[in-house]
Amino acid sequence: MNSLKIVNKRYLGCAYLCVVKKLLYPLLFVLAACQNDAIDATTPVQEEQLPTKGKQSLAQYAERMMRAKLGIQANEQLDYKIYKAQLDPDGIEDAIITLNRKDFAMKEAMASPNPAKRAELGFMGNYNYFFFFDGKLDMLSPPIAIPSSPLLPLNVTFENISSEDYKDILIDFRIRNASYKDFYTVSNHTPRRIFQFKNFDGLGTGVTEAYHFEFGAGSYGPQKNIFVMEAQLGALPQGEDKNTFVPSIKPIEKIKYTFFYLTKEGKYATLDQR
Repeated sequence: MNSLKIVNKRYLGCAYLCVVKKLLYPLLFVLAACQNDAIDATTPVQEEQLPTKGKQSLAQYAERMMRAKLGIQANEQLDYKIYKAQLDPDGIEDAIITLNRKDFAMKEAMASPNPAKRAELGFMGNYNYFFFFDGKLDMLSPPIAIPSSPLLPLNVTFENISSEDYKDILIDFRIRNASYKDFYTVSNHTPRRIFQFKNFDGLGTGVTEAYHFEFGAGSYGPQKNIFVMEAQLGALPQGEDKNTFVPSIKPIEKIKYTFFYLTKEGKYATLDQR
């Protein structure tokens, strides 16, 4: 007899357990490469020291706030990217800002008692963050950490899933030779995760799996169904690092799972086919 389940044990649970295990080897904060506003201080910027945000560009405001919220030294360069879209029903453009702290992760690993072990685990830790900028409130959210490998930054795309009037947030992240996708919707000015699944797993091994995603009319409400489609994972070229290589994913038009949104639970579910 079919029964509902909120998280697919095999595929969604593995992502969570993998992350938890890797966090037993915590690597704390950051440095990466990109842009810097030439702030002279060498101590963390305090939030109360921030100038009026209406007088700054979004990039300037975001950098200052990220430093303040995460205690990042002002002489460190930040590697961040801004993705803009309307993400809630208010009709005003918002933004997602991703932050990658790879360089600092590498320095932390080199100073650790066992850098080889950390490298083997893909330098897992809280080095990838994202922030939600609410265009109406003109405010940046607290940091949202996605435990993952700092060797690759987060990748953001947008889809109309919860509504045709605004976008939801899809974030890809890497855990060693596997990739995962988180789905977030914004409610009450806060991103809320509603779904997670693998993009691929087993890169560089004899047993691989890969998926892509399509969306269709919702079974129980306006939120679209999510169709997990089978795909073929490209091979790892000789000499490439399985923890950093980005493989091709060739879609196969065959539905593996259908997930539908349950309003009461605020998450996606599927039918247990066992």
